[in-house]
Amino acid sequence: MSLCAAAGRVQGSVSWRWACFRGKMMNSSSSVGSQATTPAELTIIIVSYNTRELTLKCLETLFAEAGDLAMRVVVLDNASADGSADAIASRFPQAELIRSPENIGFARANNLVAESITSEWMLLLNPDTEVHPGAIANLLAFSKAHPEAGITGGRTVFPDGSLNIASCWKRMTPWSLFCSTFWLTNLFPKSAFFNPEAIGGWRRDTVRRVDIVVGCFLMIPTALWRKLGGFDSRYFMYGEEADLCLRASSMGFQPMITPDAQIMHLVGASSTKRTDKVLRVAKAKTTLIRDHWSKLLIPLGVAQMWLWAAVRRIGSAIVASLTGKTEQRDHWAMIWKQRRDWLAGY
Repeated sequence: MSLCAAAGRVQGSVSWRWACFRGKMMNSSSSVGSQATTPAELTIIIVSYNTRELTLKCLETLFAEAGDLAMRVVVLDNASADGSADAIASRFPQAELIRSPENIGFARANNLVAESITSEWMLLLNPDTEVHPGAIANLLAFSKAHPEAGITGGRTVFPDGSLNIASCWKRMTPWSLFCSTFWLTNLFPKSAFFNPEAIGGWRRDTVRRVDIVVGCFLMIPTALWRKLGGFDSRYFMYGEEADLCLRASSMGFQPMITPDAQIMHLVGASSTKRTDKVLRVAKAKTTLIRDHWSKLLIPLGVAQMWLWAAVRRIGSAIVASLTGKTEQRDHWAMIWKQRRDWLAGY
């Protein structure tokens, strides 16, 4: 372990870690290319983890579709084992590259990069995305025109062009958890009443106020990011953007989505193990309940999360006994086994 990494663990300081990473970046492959001649109006942060080919495609489309936008692009690689960092350095010297010596998660990685930002605006962009024509410029123009939003996002689609609804959500409530627990969201996916968090059948094709803009494509004024203190780094992965948006809403802002800014987003490319992903999502949800629900409702929310897992464990066991297919049963048995951990939250 390097001295910087060791000191970072002892200090637990974001500033100390950034200083170490900044030194590594300056000593390795860091270049702003032609962007250095014009002060950046926008800084784009990409956090990669074992998504080599996807990250390269993301950067390719980003630079191809950015036009003459004055931007700074920073990629923090979370200690990928697939050669991501070397490939990025070779193919895109105009992007600044930070090689993290360990996987510090999505929230902390963005916080680290954000400390160096001097531009007025910042954009979080996932590595498993492809930028469509005009997406970045259109989102920036929309954000400037709607300062009341604070946080803005666009429309996401899958590689075949079909809608990917996961660009935004409504906040989690006791009713939305009830609907999820008893499969009402699956039975009535286009109903805003029974599928409230996904906002029912809305195709993300109109400008709309939302509760949560997803961090795959999230724009925010740098000043507001700093006023909010960035991401809460307790959220290692998942839930951090929900927490950020809910804290912004408590300050009077109302996040918004525009269909004029569209990207392709695969979703979950860096999370290859389904059970691990569900465990992290469950832990993030329980933390959001504890952080953003009223004290009277927190016990109800935690109990609902317990019931959500219990119902799925029982249901998958019944299906396995009838069909002989055990994959789902084993998946939910593992989640149930670790319930004490994720029910405690971060």
